[in-house]
Amino acid sequence: MFTRITSLIVKEFLQVFRDPRMKFVIFVSPVVQMFIFGYAATMDITNVPTAVYDLDNTKESRDIIRDFSYSKYFNIENYLQKEEDIKYVMDQSRIKSVIRFNRGFAQDIAGNNSALMQIIVDGTDSNAAQIVLSYAGTIVNNYNVRVLQERAGIFLKDKNIYPAVDLRDREWFNENLYSRNFYLPGVIAMIVTLMSLILTSMAIVREKEIGTMEQLIVSPIKPIELILGKITPFGIIAIVQMVMIAVVGVLWFKIPCRGSIPLLFGATLIYLLTSLGIGLFISTISSTQQEAMMSVFLFYFPAILLSGFAYPIANMPHWVRIITIVNPLKYYLIILRSIFLKGVGIPILWDKMLALLVMGAVVITISSSRFRKNLG
Repeated sequence: MFTRITSLIVKEFLQVFRDPRMKFVIFVSPVVQMFIFGYAATMDITNVPTAVYDLDNTKESRDIIRDFSYSKYFNIENYLQKEEDIKYVMDQSRIKSVIRFNRGFAQDIAGNNSALMQIIVDGTDSNAAQIVLSYAGTIVNNYNVRVLQERAGIFLKDKNIYPAVDLRDREWFNENLYSRNFYLPGVIAMIVTLMSLILTSMAIVREKEIGTMEQLIVSPIKPIELILGKITPFGIIAIVQMVMIAVVGVLWFKIPCRGSIPLLFGATLIYLLTSLGIGLFISTISSTQQEAMMSVFLFYFPAILLSGFAYPIANMPHWVRIITIVNPLKYYLIILRSIFLKGVGIPILWDKMLALLVMGAVVITISSSRFRKNLG
């Protein structure tokens, strides 16, 4: 039995690596994707192109403009001269925000009145616009506090006894709040999922297309041996890819890996039961490699959207959250991020790993049964 399985595994490796393009897809493509996602998949917003329309042109308005320009979030690129320029620069997408001061801004501050200023943001990307508005609100609030402190110092004769709340924040697990640290562990899950699905489904369908499946059927190989011989090489390849992109993430992008490496391997092996099983199932319902590819992406993209990779599951409608319960990628993402960022172990992650194990067993059983039936 083991001799036949080993021979089939060797045959699959030879079949995969015979094509130079497959070597590129397996070993180079995941690393390239990791670099692309590493630099592109970020929600950190800095250096927002900003214009200023200052009708007051006083020390007070210039102080606020200086606060904006000295922050890392806004980059003052243009000073507008007339009202129509605001619409022009926003329509051209050259500027993402405009800071506007009307006449009398400094006079209102001096008279202890509320001085009005306006910030106009490009709302095409609503999430980015909300982040930009929060940055602007923080800068303006800091300016208000500074003005209040100066006024209090004057009225209290520099006794510095005005009340204040000193908020000290502390960020756990992602101290610098880099969104890259959150997204890159998810990239590992995406690449492992995609490659295991494609390789498994395409390899078995290829046997049907070239007519060698009939030869395997009449050979002494048993269905279970054929299944193991087919999915084992792709499981090994997926593990190798996981190691490659994890090493790139840790060494190049400085993603922290605080958890157990053996636990990372164990969780990936359990997850591969599901992804390889789904690939096996797709191979049983597909007659051509084109059908298999289309079926893979029909499963892959909804799984990514419902995994919490980019969009929080808690913000989804209730009926959508119910669907995510049967999404194995969701649990694998939680495990990866917990291992890399939090450094937690089995006492915290056992329920997620158990869910993956149950789903993997169910998927492998269904796929194997259908595969045997097709062979029969």
